[in-house]
Amino acid sequence: MTAKTAARPEIRDLWPGQSVPLLKALHILTHNGGLNADSRRKLKQVQHLAQLIKPAIDAALAEKPEPVLADLGAGKSYLGFILYDLYFAPAGRGRVVAVETRADLIKTAQKIAADSGFNRMDFVEGRIADADIGPVDIVTALHACDTATDEAILFALRHEAKHVALVPCCQAEVARELEDAKGGLSQLWRHPIQRREFGAHLTNVLRALFLEAHGYKVRVTELTGLEHSLKNEFIFAERHQRANSRARAEFEKLAAEIGAAPKLLTF
Repeated sequence: MTAKTAARPEIRDLWPGQSVPLLKALHILTHNGGLNADSRRKLKQVQHLAQLIKPAIDAALAEKPEPVLADLGAGKSYLGFILYDLYFAPAGRGRVVAVETRADLIKTAQKIAADSGFNRMDFVEGRIADADIGPVDIVTALHACDTATDEAILFALRHEAKHVALVPCCQAEVARELEDAKGGLSQLWRHPIQRREFGAHLTNVLRALFLEAHGYKVRVTELTGLEHSLKNEFIFAERHQRANSRARAEFEKLAAEIGAAPKLLTF
C-alpha cells in the first residue's frame, strides 16, 4: 500500500484485512474506493455491530468445529458478508446462513459470495418464521422491521441458539395496541408521538424479559452514535439455562399492567 493510498480517509475507515472488492460489491465503497456520507455511516454501523458480536463468534469457534450463524431478515446481507469476511474466512471454518424473502436480493448475494470465494455462505429464500436450517449457534437480525424481530427470537429458541444479537426497527405493533389500552398509566401514551416512542420502548423491554424467561442473560445497550442511526438499541443475549421463572413472571405482570405485548411472544 502506498503512502498516498494509506492517507485516503476511506482507507482509514476500514479494518485491517477487510476486503475492498467485497465492500465495492456491496456498494459500501465506490468503484474508485471512495466513501460517501451514507456509506460511511452504514460501514461504521455494521463494523461496530461486528465488534459487539465478535465475542459470540469467538466462543462458538472455540466450542464447535463448524459453528453456524444465521442472519435473519438479511436484506442485502451486509452484516453476514462482513462477519464472514472478518471472522469466518480467517478461521477457515464455520458457516453463515442468510434468510431473506426477496428473491432478487438472494440472487445478488449469491453472486457476491461466489465472486468472493465465500463457499461457506448459504442463502435461504423465505420468511423467518418458516425457515428451518438445522442447528444454529448464533442468531443475528439487523433492523428486522416490526414483528420480524420477534420472529427472530422465536427462530433462536426453535434452533436452540446460544447467542442472539438483535437491532430492532420500526416497532409498530404494540403502539397500535396501546390505542385501546386504558388504565392508570395511559397518560404515558396519550399522544401519538409518545405512543409510538413508548410502544417501541415497551416492545424491547418485553423482548429482553422474554429472552431472560427462556434462560438467556441479556444486555441492552447502544448500537452506535445517534448520528449514524436513530434505530439504536442493541439486544445481546447468551443462554445459560433453560428457563427463568422470575423473568417470566415479570414479563406477564408488565404485559397485564399495560394491556399490550408483542403477539408472537407468548408462553
